[in-house]
Amino acid sequence: MVDTSFSQIAQSTQTIPKRYLHVITWGCQMNVYDSNRMVDLLRPLGYKVTDEAEKADVLILNTCHIRDKATEKVFSELGRLRQIKEYREEQGNPTLIAVAGCVAQAEGEIILKRAPYVDIVFGPQTYHRLPKMILDVARKSGNVIETDFPTESKFDFLPAPDKSQGYTAFLTIQEGCDKFCSFCVVPYTRGAEESRPVQAIIDEATHLCSLGVREISLLGQNVNAYHGQGPDGNIWDLVKLAEKLSTIPGLLRIRYTTSHPNDMNDSLIAAHRDLPALMPFLHLPVQSGSDRILKSMNRGHTVSEYYAIIEKLKKARPDIALSSDFIIGHPGESIDDFKATMKLVNDITFAQAYSFKYSPRPGTSAAVSMNQIAEPEKDARLQELQAVLKDQQTQFNKDTVGRKIPILFTHKGRKEGQIAGKSPYLQAVHAQGNDSLIGQECMVEIDECLTFSLSGYLVKESTSH
Repeated sequence: MVDTSFSQIAQSTQTIPKRYLHVITWGCQMNVYDSNRMVDLLRPLGYKVTDEAEKADVLILNTCHIRDKATEKVFSELGRLRQIKEYREEQGNPTLIAVAGCVAQAEGEIILKRAPYVDIVFGPQTYHRLPKMILDVARKSGNVIETDFPTESKFDFLPAPDKSQGYTAFLTIQEGCDKFCSFCVVPYTRGAEESRPVQAIIDEATHLCSLGVREISLLGQNVNAYHGQGPDGNIWDLVKLAEKLSTIPGLLRIRYTTSHPNDMNDSLIAAHRDLPALMPFLHLPVQSGSDRILKSMNRGHTVSEYYAIIEKLKKARPDIALSSDFIIGHPGESIDDFKATMKLVNDITFAQAYSFKYSPRPGTSAAVSMNQIAEPEKDARLQELQAVLKDQQTQFNKDTVGRKIPILFTHKGRKEGQIAGKSPYLQAVHAQGNDSLIGQECMVEIDECLTFSLSGYLVKESTSH
């Protein structure tokens, strides 16, 4: 357990004057959620968020280990932060640099060796200890590293957000992964699969809605494998959790990401038909259209099984929009394997998709494969795939023109008298409307498909209040 509680630290620092905090977040939505919770942790200690790194007393770099050359990108950014730290300290302003997230978890000792000016290194499971880490640095004038997997859950130590995050919010319900895909470091940086208790999720979601949130995106490395302890003593799955969340006053929309095909069961598919709050948009990574490569990736599903899931989803919810992930150039991928991926993409069609060249991640099985694909070949294949995916996304958006769809307006648009928000399919939409409609879901007829958004006009005042 943490030997100094959050409340004790907050009480012991009540006399500290206002200080500034700058957080740089890379990677997935879960990192965004984690960064927001770090801010919640430090706000009672007198820290105020600033967009100006040069003004910050504490600089936090929340890192991601998924993309290519992740570690080197961290050290490049740290070089910039070091200059800020040195300049501020010359002016008599002590400045602390912290590295958080998955790169910190995987490369903690290396970070301190290569960048000894970094004060704190901590992994994704230990950021609830951040207030104590900051005090330890101040008291001991040395580095602090926290990259273990503590027995206590960090969520038990996090304060409730005390200010509005806007009308949409992320909420982590599950962390870690037991799948061990050949290309992925998540089991090593986030740990084993663990689901939060139902009541803790309900309490956090209820609090978010009391602050004005109208749409919640449930997060997890394998979110559809959620299996949390329910208030009735039974284990609840994602469907039962979503049903309960949908009863919270003010909550209009529920999303979830990221899913795994192996955990996409019939009851969850049916929920997309039966639960109005569950948005008709699903991110379901397939990674490859080749059974041979899927086996090499240790994905645990086949192409035909993925097709069957999509067929069931479209039958349950004909207007569902699909998104996916693709890794191109996984070790051993032949031209026929790549063609199989292209066939899957053309058969299913995607409203959105994320596609990347394979890049070795230290500690993963694929990284030591002798069948690495040459970079020029990976580049060529990726460009071919991305061209098709871009055309599919454009066509999906064009097909929305003429439809009347509910838009959750979340902010002012760029032009005078314009308000903007998201469709159920995660499309950016703007329309002429009164600011009083921000925070409401309004029916809009889409009349134009633009490069990065859709435009439309209100067809009635609102669908919700």
